[in-house]
Amino acid sequence: FVELTDHYRRELLAHCYRMLGSVHEAEDLVQETYLRGWRAYHSFEGRSSLRTWLYRIATNACLNALDSRSRRPLPTGLGSPSADPTEPLVADAEVPWLEPVPDDMVGATAGDPAAIVTARESVRLALVGALQHLPPRQRAVLLLREVLAMPAAEVAEVLDTTVAGVNSSLQRARTTLDRAGLTEADVVEPAEPELRRVLDTYATAMERKDIPALVSLFTADAVWEMPPFVGWYQGGPQIGRLTEVACPAGPGGLRLLPTGANGQPAFGMYMLAEDGLFHAFQLHVLTVSRTGISHVAAFHAPSLFPLFDLPMAVGSDGHAVPVPRRS
Repeated sequence: FVELTDHYRRELLAHCYRMLGSVHEAEDLVQETYLRGWRAYHSFEGRSSLRTWLYRIATNACLNALDSRSRRPLPTGLGSPSADPTEPLVADAEVPWLEPVPDDMVGATAGDPAAIVTARESVRLALVGALQHLPPRQRAVLLLREVLAMPAAEVAEVLDTTVAGVNSSLQRARTTLDRAGLTEADVVEPAEPELRRVLDTYATAMERKDIPALVSLFTADAVWEMPPFVGWYQGGPQIGRLTEVACPAGPGGLRLLPTGANGQPAFGMYMLAEDGLFHAFQLHVLTVSRTGISHVAAFHAPSLFPLFDLPMAVGSDGHAVPVPRRS
């Protein structure tokens, strides 16, 4: 069973993450999928492919889990207007916020270049966030049909419904996503040299707290949000003002290490502490379009750093250092 199924683990994790919006819950559901599959493997008759059989187990495990879970939004998904950057930040730890996922856990690493691009686009934060607005079964239909390209009859078998029911759910799901306003500009990045320049400038501007340089990188309608804080901010000047008044670090008080999340460029941000070390502070996931940075999700969750193989503390040179134990 392990020999035949283990190479599906990565794509099943991506599927469960799209369904749940949480990498930790997705890992649990993949474990449950393999446990259920191992227990039931003796009854597998081969009427569908082994891959489809595993997706049936995983999808239904996700649907059962979603019966008792709330959707996972980002602050923009709460329905409030953009916030005033000079107002105090308000956190809500009770909201089950959408989580980022490391590229290393879900991205395609080899094979057809088109498949690699599709794998990246299918876990982008904008899409996973939009999926949270769909009822769970519509979410499952959309993912099975549009991302995994399963035939409608196969999806009907997975979800124990009819082809007509699948087509109806797919149409409603597409309508909802159309209202979310996802466009090609959300996923088309600039050419590599320009992308690298933007990312290098972003890191340098943050570390120096160079507000004009930072503002120059954003598109006119760029959005900044940072769960668990409920406010979100739109436009370069507003984002610059927020950074100026709300970021507790001064010039030289931050270090950024590059990583990858949701098929997008990302940074682990570290803040200087009294012990002279830079400690894990935020994880920034950037959406970079051909006209600039259009979105930053700054997750105020240092607990995510180990998941991304990022150290919990670095020195002034950006190299990892052990965190001293407190007495």
